[in-house]
Amino acid sequence: MASTMRAVVLTAPGPVDNLVIQTLPLPEPRVGWVRIKVMAFGLNRSELHTRLGLAEGVTFPRVLGIEAAGIIDAAPDSDLQPGQQVVAMMGGMGRTFDGGYAAYTVVPRSQVIPFRSDLPWQVIGAVPETLQTAYGSLTIGLDLQKGQTLLIRGGTSSVGLAAVNVAKDLGAEVIATTRQPDRVEALTSHGADHVVLDTGTVAEQVRRIVPDGVHAALELVGTPTLQDTLLATRVHGTVCFTGMLSNQWVVPEFYPIDYLPRGVRLTAYGGGSADLPGEVLQGYLDGLAAGTIAAGPTQVHQFDDIRSAHFDMEHNQTFGKHVVLTDPPH
Repeated sequence: MASTMRAVVLTAPGPVDNLVIQTLPLPEPRVGWVRIKVMAFGLNRSELHTRLGLAEGVTFPRVLGIEAAGIIDAAPDSDLQPGQQVVAMMGGMGRTFDGGYAAYTVVPRSQVIPFRSDLPWQVIGAVPETLQTAYGSLTIGLDLQKGQTLLIRGGTSSVGLAAVNVAKDLGAEVIATTRQPDRVEALTSHGADHVVLDTGTVAEQVRRIVPDGVHAALELVGTPTLQDTLLATRVHGTVCFTGMLSNQWVVPEFYPIDYLPRGVRLTAYGGGSADLPGEVLQGYLDGLAAGTIAAGPTQVHQFDDIRSAHFDMEHNQTFGKHVVLTDPPH
């Protein structure tokens, strides 16, 4: 077996030119860790924040990537076997230790979820982090219940589209937003019950649909729209702050009594792989394969095109999840 591998290394925070493909030693798993042959990895705003220097606790140079999909390559003293299909995510990947932007990655066994699927890797690679974030936000962050109304602010993001799928499976009525008029039909066909065109404020439009306000709201855009999302939520309803598509993390001069509507609850979500049960992942993949779950649009890139993929993500050039294949498709 080769003793080296190719990896995308962020040499220092900055522009896409700081993403450099290098040859690195093949990483060896220590006790409690496994090595995965990466077949595909998704791009995430978290990695963009790291590249732009907005993430804390990251040292450089660093192999980015908070998720990966692939095959177990080495799993000493583990219940996993070489050849098993797995995904891994979060827990410091791409931040405190090297992540998924590589031909191989070594991660703690606790962050690995096995599955079985005949789906192509470009489809599987779009699922792990988006599903984990959507499922964790709706179940842990919002405790969403059957029959409740849910507002998804930022519905055409990859997490937003996954959240539509999860929420409909949980039995909720979904209102999703988009800033782009040409994406309204895409949200409707994806399963959203109502689509609201986001002009910067949506609370008034949402309350035309649900006069008392929604039971739950998932905030994926960030702090610029958070207060308006709170205003679209009913008394004793809950808003979960999960995403930062706007790249703005902080509410300036936050005065809670003035900022928060009377009786509306605000929480946040930022969990990990432990929040995604294996049966939920398997069921989602099975649903994609059967056509009962709608796959969101995916932009597929080759490993050597990592800079252009990051540029497209940063500048919102395309619609949907960006996935990188480590090897050309056969």
